[in-house]
Amino acid sequence: MLPTNTSPLGEDKPSTSAVAGRLALRFGVGVGIWCSLWLLVLQLTGNNPFGPKQLLGQLLVPLAVVGSQWAMRRAVAPRLPGAGRSLAVGGLTGLLAATMAAGSVWGLAHGVDNAALMRNRAEMVEITRVQHELTPKQRRNAQQEAQELQRASSLSISDLVVATFTRVLLLGMVVGLPSGIFFRK
Repeated sequence: MLPTNTSPLGEDKPSTSAVAGRLALRFGVGVGIWCSLWLLVLQLTGNNPFGPKQLLGQLLVPLAVVGSQWAMRRAVAPRLPGAGRSLAVGGLTGLLAATMAAGSVWGLAHGVDNAALMRNRAEMVEITRVQHELTPKQRRNAQQEAQELQRASSLSISDLVVATFTRVLLLGMVVGLPSGIFFRK
């Protein structure tokens, strides 16, 4: 009887845990580098790298999570990866991407001058004001609006980093959970 990590031809196959780690590292770091490069492109072209355009680079994270789960399924064929390993590779991919994206926001925020951060705060205050104007008068709350404007005008680097980490991780998990269940078989 052959061990479970040996194919019928007698060649050793890597364990599914090792494959999951390699794939998560490859896909997570790859999309994390993409998010970092996107921030750099936004900064170099004169756009606000901390604003809403940042999301355009982060939209590849769900694709990377699904891609890592699909590659996991193909790498362990004809065996099935199972729900646990499929979800693990997707979760680890999303976690690595979120860590790299947040790290790049932190690095860029410390690397640019204070004027870029002030411009971001001004844009966030303007976006908040426009949202308040679009809210029907019956649903408006002056105290809550003042608090939202205060929060937007006092955004710190750590707030930007935490928001980026949370957004990227949620983007990866929202797509990663259903696709992990789908790719288990």
